[in-house]
Amino acid sequence: MAAPAGRCLWRALAPYRGWIFPGLDQRLAAAAAAAPALVSVTPPVRPYAAAAKTAKKGSRKTKQEETKKKKVTRRWPLMSKPVDDVYLTWYYERPSYDVEEALGMLKKFQELDFTNPKQYVYINVFLDMALQKKKKVDPFASIVLLPYRFTDEVNKVLVFTEDEQEAEIARENGAAVVGGVELIKWILEDEIQVDFYVAVPAIMPKLIPLRSKLKRKYPSTKKNSMGHDIPKMLKLFREGLEYMVEGERLIKTRIARLDMPTEQIVANLKTVIRDICTFKPLTYGPFVQKLVIRSSTSEGLLLNLDGLLPQVEKVEEKNAEDDEEKHVQEPVST
Repeated sequence: MAAPAGRCLWRALAPYRGWIFPGLDQRLAAAAAAAPALVSVTPPVRPYAAAAKTAKKGSRKTKQEETKKKKVTRRWPLMSKPVDDVYLTWYYERPSYDVEEALGMLKKFQELDFTNPKQYVYINVFLDMALQKKKKVDPFASIVLLPYRFTDEVNKVLVFTEDEQEAEIARENGAAVVGGVELIKWILEDEIQVDFYVAVPAIMPKLIPLRSKLKRKYPSTKKNSMGHDIPKMLKLFREGLEYMVEGERLIKTRIARLDMPTEQIVANLKTVIRDICTFKPLTYGPFVQKLVIRSSTSEGLLLNLDGLLPQVEKVEEKNAEDDEEKHVQEPVST
């Protein structure tokens, strides 16, 4: 038992023997000479290890070669339609439905789940914002008047005008606030807050101080918020549906109630899609890439886009016919 104990003591105290226990080396050496079979003398251990050499950085080419050597997992193309009732969804393409069929499924889901029949119907519109030469369509917002209203909510609209007769017309058509330049101070101080602002052309030069404050809600002809037809503008902004691009290419908005007739929901859907497609020329290809419809309590159903999007071929054919007519009408030069 002496030999193992001696070895353990020697190894434990070897790094510190010179400065913790003076004279320990001589004692251990004498003990080793007296009984060489019991104690084995080991070489002294350095208290500090040498610094490790820094590894050289590999070149980019070697890293690229290593990544190329790695096996790339290939995925088999998805199958179109399952044969059985029970199947793994990730092996098949996501099914798409016609609008009428999808709405019938949503109504059936509501009956089976015993949920509220007056819940809202929503759409998620995925857009292709790319244009030519690496340009993109800027994120936009718009308001559209649906053919069939599905809510009694109305927006608060302010009308800028200094004409007393126009102001009276605005009040009769439901304007929340009517006034002239005296309203600028109250708007800048956040004393007046409404949903939308409309104006007549005569007062626009006096509203320049509000440009940075109102930003995208600043009246303009492009947004149909400036003009002489005050009743038309008020109807659009009081009862219209506002939507905007979220992130880079997604629009989420509600379009109807589930208990409405199917043809009314379809009409509202087509109106919104037609308005969205005006923000990108048809010559650059389809603007809507994917369209999903759902209710408040149901899953999303992918819609078939046939018949919902404006067709590029029809526009090109019409332009070709117009060119031919112009060519026929022009006199032939001799």
